[in-house]
Amino acid sequence: MTVNGTLTYPEIREQHEALAGARQQLERQRDWVRAYLENEIFREIFFIGSGSSYYQAQVMAATCRKWLGRSAYALPSSEILLFREHASSPGPKLLVGVSRSGESSEVVLAVRSVLDLPDWTVCGITCYPDSSLARLAPSLVSPLGAERSTVMTKSFSSMTFLMQAAIAAASGSPAWVAQMDAALASGASLVPAADTLAKRIVNGHDLFRNYIYLGMGPFTGIAQEACLKIKEMANVWTESFGTLEFRHGPKSIIEPGSLVVLILSEQARSYELKVAEEMKGYGAKVLVVTAGTGADTAFADYTFATGGTELSDDARAVLALPLLQFIGYYTAMKKNVNPDEPRNLTQVVRIQ
Repeated sequence: MTVNGTLTYPEIREQHEALAGARQQLERQRDWVRAYLENEIFREIFFIGSGSSYYQAQVMAATCRKWLGRSAYALPSSEILLFREHASSPGPKLLVGVSRSGESSEVVLAVRSVLDLPDWTVCGITCYPDSSLARLAPSLVSPLGAERSTVMTKSFSSMTFLMQAAIAAASGSPAWVAQMDAALASGASLVPAADTLAKRIVNGHDLFRNYIYLGMGPFTGIAQEACLKIKEMANVWTESFGTLEFRHGPKSIIEPGSLVVLILSEQARSYELKVAEEMKGYGAKVLVVTAGTGADTAFADYTFATGGTELSDDARAVLALPLLQFIGYYTAMKKNVNPDEPRNLTQVVRIQ
C-alpha cells in the first residue's frame, strides 16, 4: 500500500542540504559564471521554464536585473519556441533554460530552436547533468536537487539559490556574495520551524474556502510557486497576485474562510502590510512571511520570521519556501490526497 507523502515530506525537509550542495557546486562551476553571466556582450538575458521552472525564472530574472544591472526577462518556454519574434529584439542574447529534469519538452525544444541562430547563445540550469538540456546547453547543476516526487520542492529552492549565487558572483560585489552565504547559514533552523507552523495552521482550521498568495519584486515568482504547490499537492483552487494589484478587483473574492498569505518584502513593507490588514478586515485569516515581525505585523493571525532583516529581498527569497511547501503538504494530508503523485500530473511534461 502506498503511504501518502512518503516522498514529498523528506524532500521538503532536505532543503537546506540541497542549498548547501548547490553553493559548493558553484565553486566547481565558476567557469560557467564567467562564460555566461559575466559576459557583457549579451544585450538581453532570457530565463525560460515551464510550470514551476517558469516561476524560478521570474526570481532569477528579477535578481539579475537588480544585481547585474542587465536587461533580463522571464518567459514561459513556449514563448521562445512559438513566438520568439514577439519576445525578443535583434542583438546578442543569452537564453538560460531552466528545468529540474532537463527533459521538459518545451524547454528542450525552445533551446534547440535557437541553437543555430547567430544572435543566440544558450546555457541552462538543471538537477540532472546527463539530461537532454545539459547535453544541448552547458548547465549549472544542483547536485542534491533531484527528486522522486512529482512536485518540485528542494529542486526549486536549490536551483533558484544556485542561480542567484551565480548572479552574485558575476556581479563582482562581495556584498551580494556575502548575503547569499548569510541566507544559506540561516536556512537550517527554518525548516523544522516551518514544519511546525504549517502543521498548526492547517490542522487548526477546516479547509479554507480561498487560498491567496501575494508577493512583489523577487517574491512575485515565490508567491506564484506557493500557489502552485498547494494546487498540485492538495487539488485545491488558489490564486496568486502582485500584492498591491490584489486590491484592484480580485479582493472581491475575500470572505470569512479565506487564507491570505503575504510574502512580505522589506522594500515595500508598509504598502504591502496595508493590503494584508485590509483583507483581515474583510474576514480573511492572514499569514505574513517576513524577515522580522514587529508592531506592524501584530494584526496577522500567523507570522513566520525568516530572519535576515539586514539582507536584501532577493537574498531572502528561498527562505520562505519551506513553510509554503509544508502548507501544501499538510493540506494534502488533511484531504487524504497523495502529494507524491498529484492527479493528472507527471514529473516530466512531454509534448509530441
